[in-house]
Amino acid sequence: MAEIIVVTSGKGGVGKTTTSASLACGLARHGHKVAVIDFDVGLRNLDLIMGCERRVVYDFVNVVNGEASLKQALIKDKRFDNLYVLAASQTRDKDALTREGVQKVLDELAADGFDYVICDSPAGIEKGAYLAMYFADQAVVVVNPEVSSVRDSDRILGLLASKTRKAEQGERVKEHLLLTRYSPKRVETGEMLSVGDVEEILGLKTIGVIPESPDVLNASNKGEPVILEVGSDAAQAYDDAVARLLGQNRPMRFVTPEKKGFFSKIFGG
Repeated sequence: MAEIIVVTSGKGGVGKTTTSASLACGLARHGHKVAVIDFDVGLRNLDLIMGCERRVVYDFVNVVNGEASLKQALIKDKRFDNLYVLAASQTRDKDALTREGVQKVLDELAADGFDYVICDSPAGIEKGAYLAMYFADQAVVVVNPEVSSVRDSDRILGLLASKTRKAEQGERVKEHLLLTRYSPKRVETGEMLSVGDVEEILGLKTIGVIPESPDVLNASNKGEPVILEVGSDAAQAYDDAVARLLGQNRPMRFVTPEKKGFFSKIFGG
């Protein structure tokens, strides 16, 4: 059976698609067969970050409506033979997806031997977000460490606990917290919530802390998931998150301010 992981949040612009792309690449790099699906019908971005926008012929809605087969619509990643992308439609509205259609696609992926299916959810609580989370076994809740993002994510946790297939079966989706755009310096000055603050408010354990970094935007503009940026702190942080998702223990990095060296203190570097 394929493990279905939804990447979700209450607020837009927190880094869900960046996270979906990086988790998918990370899991593929560990040898797993992975599909990553864009549920944001009408506003697709996943294909841009994965660098395959010019190769989209058929999309998720085409498959749901029987206008194309899943095999025709899946785009094989050029970097990993075991990674595939299913793009969202740019021309349909959000009602184009149905629960039955989504289940058909997920069942077919499981039958084709996929180990993981990453569902890149749109922000908020409308239909696309509901369908992205409904079949999930696990959820990665992406949060910026600021009050409005945390509050909106609390609403998402309520939906995960009540509006999913697992909830209907009396079970729980396994939830993980992933903090993005984290700045230890701003936490130290009280401008930003700490990891502990967010964990306490949401009642979740942190699977990853992604530091504030220009590498994230640079990678997106190149059509390259940031986890593949060699030498980047953000890449290392996403790699750690993938390892934890797979059950490995890794120390949490990028959560304390860098200590200044002797010369930096003297010369103000």
